[in-house]
Amino acid sequence: MLDYQKDFINFALSQEVLRFGEFTLKSGRTSPYFFNAGLFNSGEALVQLGKSYAETIIRSEIEFDVLFGPAYKGIPLGSATAAMLAEHHKKPTPFAFNRKEVKAHGEGGQLVGASMQGKRVLIIDDVITAGTAIREVLPLIEEAGGVVAGVVIALNRQERGQGDRSAIQEVEQDLGIPVINIIALADVLEFASNQPELTQHVDAIKAYHQAYGV
Repeated sequence: MLDYQKDFINFALSQEVLRFGEFTLKSGRTSPYFFNAGLFNSGEALVQLGKSYAETIIRSEIEFDVLFGPAYKGIPLGSATAAMLAEHHKKPTPFAFNRKEVKAHGEGGQLVGASMQGKRVLIIDDVITAGTAIREVLPLIEEAGGVVAGVVIALNRQERGQGDRSAIQEVEQDLGIPVINIIALADVLEFASNQPELTQHVDAIKAYHQAYGV
């Protein structure tokens, strides 16, 4: 695990975005950890998030021209990441996002921001639970003349959905696009294993992954 990933986990813990214990998920599964990116809700958090996403993107060497943030959570993520790519990596990066509702007045339309015509578009979001948001914005990007280059998320739970594949694997295989992440469950497990105050949760995480992991 790299230093920026450790920093991200430490910050997620400090913001209570990442918690350990016993949590019932929407799927009905009882998870030994919970990740709620909605609690990244301050200027400080946006700066840290933007740095982490930007570092992940640069290290992935994925080629893209425009960042796209699906409404609503992806909008501040895309904005913060574009700012950090420019400030820390000297990579001026246009960004765009969608509205949930089509605007009939003013400039109109459903898309806001940089043009995606003829561009490689990198979608940025917090997590992929079912892949619904990605599938919803894919036709919007294509209609705007863009080509989806990939998706970047904060956490890969490495957990299967209703079938044998995870939602991330479904997106990668069904849509033919790569998904990269700041951290994965394996990183969380490694981190917890090396923190005396968190080692009590390691066995439960391993058991959960054994039962539901991919």
